[in-house]
Amino acid sequence: MSGFATLTGKIAVYAADHVDTDRIIPARFLSMVTRQGYGELLFADIRDASFPLDLPEAKGATILVVGTNFGSGSSREHAVWAIQQAGYKVVIARREAESPGYSDIFRQNAANCGLLLVELDASEHAPFVAAGSGAEATVDLPNQTVTLGGTTYRFDIAPSLKEQIAAGLDLIGTTLVYEPQIAEYERSQTAFVPPRHAS
Repeated sequence: MSGFATLTGKIAVYAADHVDTDRIIPARFLSMVTRQGYGELLFADIRDASFPLDLPEAKGATILVVGTNFGSGSSREHAVWAIQQAGYKVVIARREAESPGYSDIFRQNAANCGLLLVELDASEHAPFVAAGSGAEATVDLPNQTVTLGGTTYRFDIAPSLKEQIAAGLDLIGTTLVYEPQIAEYERSQTAFVPPRHAS
């Protein structure tokens, strides 16, 4: 998994709210035995000729702009895989007082797969929707900023998730960073043998 630093690319806007994982990748596709082939299935049940992500201006976009509470519903890494395999490297959602930008499970799945999630308040998110698909934005993870049309917005991210995404590490990779310490601990331990009781 490659790490993430900065990205300048086109945005694609699908600003619907409360988009659950079954809308992102319908459950009937979860029986596939490969991790590939999900990009063309993204939003499969709602796509038609007028679907925002299929319009010419959205072609080639690498930044997906969505509404609030994106990725709710059942947990499935397939939803993240579908977004990534469709070409998106960053998702920008709207945060409301009563609604987070993303569900917690989707947020963790995204981090584990290297998909950067950005949350902006409604007033900062609105210019991205207004700019529309095809506008260019720059995402800077080290400085935690997104720039659109000369205006820069700062976003928050948990330090552990920032480090994980920047380094391109999944959960196993994050653990293996400590492989020398783990090996040393294992070498220093003796097998546990239960004490024998006199009969």
